[in-house]
Amino acid sequence: MILEEFKIKETANLVEAIDKIEKNHKGFVLLENSKEQIVGVLTDGDIRRKLISNIGVEKLVDSCANYEFIKAYSDTPRELLLKKLDDHIKFIPILNKKNRLVDIFFRDYIPLNKEDKVYARSKSPVRISFGGGGSDTYSYFKNANGAVINSTISLFSHSLLKLRLDKKIHIHSADLNDSVHFKDIKELLNYDGNFNLIKSVIQTINPSFGFELYLDSDYPISSGLGGSAVVLSSIIGCFNEFRNDKWDRYEIAEIAFQSERLLLNIDGGWQDQYATVFGGLNFMEFHSKKNIINPLRLEPKISSQLEECLILCYTRTTHDSGLIHSDQKQASKATDIKKRIKSNVDLTYEMKDYLLKGKLFKFGKCLDKAWKYKRSFSSHISNDYLDKIYKGAMENGAIGGKLLGAGGGGYFLFYAPFKNRIKLKNWINQNNLDFVPFIFENKGLESWKTKEKLEK
Repeated sequence: MILEEFKIKETANLVEAIDKIEKNHKGFVLLENSKEQIVGVLTDGDIRRKLISNIGVEKLVDSCANYEFIKAYSDTPRELLLKKLDDHIKFIPILNKKNRLVDIFFRDYIPLNKEDKVYARSKSPVRISFGGGGSDTYSYFKNANGAVINSTISLFSHSLLKLRLDKKIHIHSADLNDSVHFKDIKELLNYDGNFNLIKSVIQTINPSFGFELYLDSDYPISSGLGGSAVVLSSIIGCFNEFRNDKWDRYEIAEIAFQSERLLLNIDGGWQDQYATVFGGLNFMEFHSKKNIINPLRLEPKISSQLEECLILCYTRTTHDSGLIHSDQKQASKATDIKKRIKSNVDLTYEMKDYLLKGKLFKFGKCLDKAWKYKRSFSSHISNDYLDKIYKGAMENGAIGGKLLGAGGGGYFLFYAPFKNRIKLKNWINQNNLDFVPFIFENKGLESWKTKEKLEK
């Protein structure tokens, strides 16, 4: 459609209007003022009625135009336009905010909205682990079966990915309070610095396009919640949104593992990647040839009671999980350590049965046993400060608990019968620690596309 065929200056005469109407074959013209604004409509019917009343064709078009005409704007809902055209309106001029003509809709011409630019969004949850730590490393389960119980909770790593038309890469991390910029992926691959974890997953994915990536997490870095795997999972989820052949959950977990454990060469276990991607409460078994993720479906009342009795406490300290896992890997070669890890695995099966049967008090007691096993695996897992926190929590309502993640700092998870919850919570707050509310999360990694205009 050529819009100029429908516009005429309001200073034109009727002869010019008749000529333009004859050429556009639609029976009308739109009057345009000196500012290129549409101010009126003139139809062939309007002109005929004026000519019948003996008005001369030399008269200006404003003498017989309709200045109270039906119009719409670029942001007018499509539904409203359809309703107007359904009410025997033959055409609707579409104007911009400056009242200039941008389109004309007819009953047989209502163009679809142009495809809007989209972002990919994702969020991936952290996990709390209950038992079996140390048995999810290949150095252990290549010769003996490993097993862990964990659950994801309502703390997330969030990602936003926007594609670029060029090859440039911009990465912004609220967690690191920093940004990096590269002219292309080759320059990124030569980078060495704080963004190496993010670099590792981009190197693994190897995108052929430029992009802008924004990252933000609800938890501190190196806090024992499996955060590195969570960040990677969230990033992979965004890139997956732009694939036709999408990765499944197992593949996403494996890509995250490959990026962190193999490419970046950080020692650690396998549970973090599976936990954040699959979500929910899971009993995971690790064997030399396969890993099995078994969702535990508790009765709602048991799940709710467990949620109410668990206390998450941030120690305001962090750890180097890779260092601790590396030390534990060496220590696990000793026969006595292998026996303790085996005992921890056996305890995990016991804890699973207590959960399924709703024997939560016994489950809470098992957390204490699990912590005692865990802290014996390496001298880096605990210290005087952490031992003091655990002792204080046990004296103020907890019946069991454990440090989450590799150890050395981060979060304690305590189990306290509900009647002791307030006492333990108050003790945490009085000792310069952080009580962190949470609920169980069952969806795991979520990713989606959103229109760019929804982000503005």
